[in-house]
Amino acid sequence: MFQVDRLFLMGAFVLAATLLSADFSRGAEPTKVTIQIEAASPVASFLPDEAFGAGLDGLEEKHLDSTYSPVNIKAMNEAPYRKLAYRLRTELGIEAWHWNEAGSWSNAAKQEGYWTSSDTTVKPLLKSFGYRLPRRGSTMDQAGNDGYSRLDDGDKNTFWKSNPYLDAHFTGEDNALYPQWVLIDLGERCNVNGLRILWGEPYATKHEVQYWDGEDTDYISQLHDGVWRPFPRGRVEGGKGGDVLLRLGDTPVSARFVRILLIASSGTTSQKTEDVRDRLGYAIRELYLGVLSGKGKFKDIIKHRASNKRQTTMVVSSTDPWHRAVDRNPKSAHPGFDRILTSGLGRGNTVLIPAPVLYDTPENVAAEIRFLKSRGLPFNQVELGEEPDGQIVSPEHYGALYLQFAKVIHAIDPALITGGPCFQSEVDGWHTIVDEKGEDSWLKRFLAYLRAHNRLDDFGFFSFEWYPFDEVCQLPEEQLIMQPSLMKDAFERLEKEGVPRNIPWILGEYGYSSFAARTEVELPGALLNAEIVAQFLTLGGKTAYFYGLEPNEPIRERDCTPPDRLWGNLMMFQVGSNGQAKWKLPAYYGAKMMVEEWAEPTNAPHQLFRASVMAGDKAVDHVTAYVVRRPDNHWAVLVLNKGVDRVSLGRIRLESTGGEGSVLSGPLDIIQYSPGQYTWRANGAKGHPTQSEPPEHFQAPNGLESGITLPSMSMTVVRGIGSHFSSSPSPE
Repeated sequence: MFQVDRLFLMGAFVLAATLLSADFSRGAEPTKVTIQIEAASPVASFLPDEAFGAGLDGLEEKHLDSTYSPVNIKAMNEAPYRKLAYRLRTELGIEAWHWNEAGSWSNAAKQEGYWTSSDTTVKPLLKSFGYRLPRRGSTMDQAGNDGYSRLDDGDKNTFWKSNPYLDAHFTGEDNALYPQWVLIDLGERCNVNGLRILWGEPYATKHEVQYWDGEDTDYISQLHDGVWRPFPRGRVEGGKGGDVLLRLGDTPVSARFVRILLIASSGTTSQKTEDVRDRLGYAIRELYLGVLSGKGKFKDIIKHRASNKRQTTMVVSSTDPWHRAVDRNPKSAHPGFDRILTSGLGRGNTVLIPAPVLYDTPENVAAEIRFLKSRGLPFNQVELGEEPDGQIVSPEHYGALYLQFAKVIHAIDPALITGGPCFQSEVDGWHTIVDEKGEDSWLKRFLAYLRAHNRLDDFGFFSFEWYPFDEVCQLPEEQLIMQPSLMKDAFERLEKEGVPRNIPWILGEYGYSSFAARTEVELPGALLNAEIVAQFLTLGGKTAYFYGLEPNEPIRERDCTPPDRLWGNLMMFQVGSNGQAKWKLPAYYGAKMMVEEWAEPTNAPHQLFRASVMAGDKAVDHVTAYVVRRPDNHWAVLVLNKGVDRVSLGRIRLESTGGEGSVLSGPLDIIQYSPGQYTWRANGAKGHPTQSEPPEHFQAPNGLESGITLPSMSMTVVRGIGSHFSSSPSPE
């Protein structure tokens, strides 16, 4: 009893101390900071029409018309973004893309085969669809994730087949140089010495079975601390296909990951077809792995289910884009090109266009490019594929497809700029399964492939996504402080890995997290968006596309405590019960500040300068500043207070060469967005703002003589008027 009472009293004491500390903090004098700007020379520059963008993505067909209703299009057109990126969800879902539902099949009689959309249709394109691939090999995907592998679905009539466009017939290279592969993830280490392969056609005449000897991981792309070792009897030459049971060794090996390297193909097919693609690559109907006793008794440990939640995880190097009319997926719809053209979105500026590379055909992409040019859609950049690293695609295989697709695009219009690969967000670097040389850098290997083929000129821009925080249940003030170092480190790493700096670097998507959370619909989300863009441009980035332009609703994707942090979304506008935009969220107002207050709303060069925030002689990590000199010769300073306490900004100093400089004097324009303008009511899926007002706009006639307050979790733009805010040196 005494123990319980003591614990109770200790808890009460801690609670009281916390409350007193909070009260004292609110009444205490705020920390006074100074911003020092390195004004001698700019470090980068940007054009607003090129710098500020937003992306449009796929969604379920049942939501397409309501999302692109007149009310919602009007709301989206009020957003300040200048250009669009058309995202391609089919690439994440292991699907082929019918960007036009009119077109032709390679086997027209059966409505199946390889699809090419029509480039001459007159009917407006309002919708497009993804089609599931019935020859799918990977268990998981990064879209709806409701498909499954045909390698262990328990059905001997289905099969996985590799992408024929990675065969020597199309690549011009020996298949043994960059073998196709199948990887089995058992989930934990198991004893293995037997493998049964039920081959389809074409089958492998030469293959090798290997096991991973090294550190295990749940992230297969992170298999780099170790080596692939062949089983003692894992090498097979002169294969004849059929149903084969292999004794990989006399003694079982303990392994979690087993890989089959497919080195040479039979080049045969059981189908009555003249399409060369049907006999290229490799096909396997079912895989069985386990222990083979000395007496020949085989115990299979693979779980065979037509469900990605119940089958053993399979990952494959590629998948054949062959499919059928019946494979259309209503959960994978995209707005049609004509719907975008007539919407006014993008302000008539160029659109970043996707080309489906991983699960499609060069012929379909060539038709897409011809169609877009005939329709007059403004575009000059074509992004080849989306997130091949997330699909565990080897950089050499992506490179082989990249060059084929770039070739057909440039044959139509040599002026078009091809690029990619739009990496998924990864703050620790972009890795791939280690090769025989021990190299796991995705970029180094991809760039090496392009150089080896004298095709580096086809790499016209580099794109990647930036969602820095997966752990959305952590306190945002802790995460916001981390952002500058995370992006700085990423840029340094990318440069070391050889990404050219003379081509545009593009954020194909950005936001707080790739998972939904309450943080995204509150002030911290707006602060992070602003910092991502401002820092990206200051580091020399070209264009940043915000993800979440379409009106949306709160969803729950993670489990964490407290539960009110679960519901949110990446969105600028929240819909009401009728599916129409009803509330403007912090992402909207933060973007307005960036594009229309920090930057000048004119498409002329803006110069960027480095800045530091100091409290006395110490740097302040929870307050950051980004400085632009606008075409109207005004300076604008974006100040982000990412802490839980208010701060006083007392001086902005422009340092020139030799330590001389000038101090900001009035009058000043102040635009500030803080919790005083916004309140979110957490209520699960029904959560919504109870207050959502535009940023406050006021003037400081005497400059910073009395200082200005930066509330907690606030973003502030301090903008000089005329000659009063000049970089010309003057005594303090």
